[in-house]
Amino acid sequence: MTGKQRVIRVSTEQPSYAVCVQGTEVFVDIEGSLPKGATAFEAHGTSGLKVYVKYNPNLVKVPEGTRRWPLGSDVEVVVALSGPISSSLDDNKVISYYGPTEETFIAHAWLYITCVGKPRLSTKWTWGPKGQGAVLLVNCDRDGPSSGNMDNAYPSVRSYADLQDLSKVVLNTHGPASISQTHQLVLHISMFDAAKVRVFHANGSNSLSSYEHVLGVEKLSYTVNCVDGKAQHVFFVEGLAFPDADFQGLISLHATLLEYSTQHSPATPVFTDTVVFRVAPWIMTPNTRKPLEVFVCSIVEGYNTNEKFLEGVKALAKKAKCKLTICPEVENRGDRWIQDEMEFGYVEAPHKSFPVVFDSPRNRGLKEFPFKRILGPDFGYVTREPRNGRVSSLDSFGNLDVSPPVTVKGKEYPLGRILIGSCFPGSGNRRMTSVVRDFLYAQKVQSPVELYSDWLTVGHVDEFLSFVPAPDRKVRNPGEIFYCFLPSSYFAIWCFSGRLGREATIWLQGKITLDELLADELLQSDSKYVQSCIDWNRSILKRELGLSERDIIDIPQLFTLEGSTATALFPDMVNMLVLGKHLGIPKPFGPIIHGRCCLEANVCSLLEPLGLLCTFIDDFFSYHVLAGEVHCGTNVHREPFSFHWWNMEP
Repeated sequence: MTGKQRVIRVSTEQPSYAVCVQGTEVFVDIEGSLPKGATAFEAHGTSGLKVYVKYNPNLVKVPEGTRRWPLGSDVEVVVALSGPISSSLDDNKVISYYGPTEETFIAHAWLYITCVGKPRLSTKWTWGPKGQGAVLLVNCDRDGPSSGNMDNAYPSVRSYADLQDLSKVVLNTHGPASISQTHQLVLHISMFDAAKVRVFHANGSNSLSSYEHVLGVEKLSYTVNCVDGKAQHVFFVEGLAFPDADFQGLISLHATLLEYSTQHSPATPVFTDTVVFRVAPWIMTPNTRKPLEVFVCSIVEGYNTNEKFLEGVKALAKKAKCKLTICPEVENRGDRWIQDEMEFGYVEAPHKSFPVVFDSPRNRGLKEFPFKRILGPDFGYVTREPRNGRVSSLDSFGNLDVSPPVTVKGKEYPLGRILIGSCFPGSGNRRMTSVVRDFLYAQKVQSPVELYSDWLTVGHVDEFLSFVPAPDRKVRNPGEIFYCFLPSSYFAIWCFSGRLGREATIWLQGKITLDELLADELLQSDSKYVQSCIDWNRSILKRELGLSERDIIDIPQLFTLEGSTATALFPDMVNMLVLGKHLGIPKPFGPIIHGRCCLEANVCSLLEPLGLLCTFIDDFFSYHVLAGEVHCGTNVHREPFSFHWWNMEP
């Protein structure tokens, strides 16, 4: 058995027979059937066998000359099968001699060993650049017919493209052909893994029907036909489940050689080998990755149409040379918040990688869009739904982000860290539902950080946080160097009070003048509270992402309290669309100074020297007054990391 020495008992009354696996060791029990008067023994092996003795040097001295060892002295005989595979049964022998004295021969004990080839599955799973182990993809795309579920919902190989998403396992059998009369090779999985994996046997034909479903639910074992003695068996392994709270992501596939001592007796195991798979995690991509496709909704009916917003997004996508997909109203059903509905990521194995969309449990108008329009050939789908069906605003994926790669106190996070908005420690208020949080934590490779977002009315991290690439920094891989944008109420008030002009804006008109705004004690009080919440998150980000002040850029923004939570007074410029160096920023409609919005001018003065290009998009009536901004109304599928997740050490 794997990790153990098999025990073979010998007797002088009759020969003993055993089938063993090349590269293993067996322990020979020489004292279980001793001839009368025996006090010593000597062991020899034919070619192909290495026979050696294990002993305690404190109790036994190595014999000289004849190499005969005393019996009853804690001496063990071990046979190592390091030689060639047997061409016929019983072609290797071990002979033991016994004698009452070192000179007197009593009897022989014959052991006939047949050496067969190892199945060559053996491995374990370890992380890191020197790690080892197999990787299994969750077959969550739809390569088969365009209608229907994900491919792994069906117990069959639906297409040749579907076959590429499975992991190939080759099982080589090598030994005498006649061994099949007394032995069987069985492939098997545990009942705990059965619902998470499916195995198909390729039976040689080119037709899809030749891929036989041999392991999975209600199929825990499969006998491999070894009648020819020497053969190669090809299997394809399919992942059915991502790592989660009740599943660490490891799946074991075993190959066991069974021996039948008689025709009617049960089989006993001779040898077991195991291949361990780790299911590939779902990986998020940060703003620093190259944008591949922008998604946005079209809302043409009703008061809050977004036609002007759409024009701004189209122009920005064109500047960034990025594909744009518009979800029509017949598909979004009046739900414009496409960022909240889904998050793009990907899965990767050494042989294959494809994007996977994570569908949030918010289930509003866009509920069907990720499954019906995103899921397809080489584009997977995953979702998590709470059992009680209860969700809060924090379960929308505007409340889910990921940092670029960071190093924190010597610990590397080459795939960044997931950021989740939550409640203030000890407050017990809104949190992201546990099924989503558990899923994110279980992926391991992007160790989540929980921020405090419950101070906001909507409560999403994208209201106070954004990462952008830093093209000005001269480093080897500038796409992974970044700036972190955070809002600053103090900075906004400074921006206003430092200006002499006084002109009404969209958000001030008919409500309050700028002078009154700056003298408003309630606003000052609100800003002080809001700034304390932002600063709390600022300290978390510096601690958990290893950020310095040089990495953080303050963007002017005012929030006002409505009850106990805060909303943005004017369009929140942190909530932006990032397409490489092109930034789609909510147009703030600030006071006009010398013919230009002072807020826009200030932000441009901060960002343009860094090589970033600012485009201000009007989202005031189509998103801002509905408690959202540009980022909330868009979504981006981005290029995966070049770094392979299995090379990290979580």
